[in-house]
Amino acid sequence: MIRVTVFGENHHEKTHKVVSDIYPKGMHTCIADALNTDKEIKATTVTQDQHEHGLTEKKLAETDVLTWWGHAIHDKVENAVVDRVQKRVLEGMGLIVLHSGHHAKIFRRLLGTSCDLNWREAGEKERLWICNPGHPIVQGIDKPYFELQNEEMYGEPFGIPTPDEQIFISWFQGGEVFRSGATWKRGNGKIFYFRPGHETYPTYHDKTVQLVIRNGVKWAKPEGKYPLGCPHVPADKAPEKIVVTGGSVH
Repeated sequence: MIRVTVFGENHHEKTHKVVSDIYPKGMHTCIADALNTDKEIKATTVTQDQHEHGLTEKKLAETDVLTWWGHAIHDKVENAVVDRVQKRVLEGMGLIVLHSGHHAKIFRRLLGTSCDLNWREAGEKERLWICNPGHPIVQGIDKPYFELQNEEMYGEPFGIPTPDEQIFISWFQGGEVFRSGATWKRGNGKIFYFRPGHETYPTYHDKTVQLVIRNGVKWAKPEGKYPLGCPHVPADKAPEKIVVTGGSVH
């Protein structure tokens, strides 16, 4: 069972009726419900307005993959929580960053770049082209691309380090293109950025989007724990006996 924690900013759902009409239980609940249709996944939710944003030491210790959606109040995320999440990713926890989470503190911290981009909200068509049909994240999509009829445009240049793998490239009706699905590894943790998901469109109700996130969770699950720190190993604890053949040891 892959234990997933779905983090939601939970701000627009409280302040914009159009968002609460589309996601009456919140975007985070919609995402978690879609994940829980898979018998291999157990998803729970936390929101930014909870104590420690719900991302306590205990909760993160029980999380195999964390999904992150944020937008309007990135600056309100506590730095201590960012430190905590970063440590868990380096240890091996998977991280899936969604849509406007490109400016989340944790994403920028782990990538080490601005993560800036161009944008436009005009409800235009987005066509997401699959770059590698054999990649685990796109399994179950039976065409070279899939489309969303109404989405916010994100356009290049995208201020990210060169991805380890490029999963999707988007074309928008206005003509722009964007690296809308990309992966990296940091420490022993896997990171997947997936672009679609503007709050005023029903993107997370889309079956293909839900499939991609489920696939992303399975791809990002931990493969082991990466040791952190720089422990000292005394000479008498070395795997082999150390024999000094010349000089002196200080």
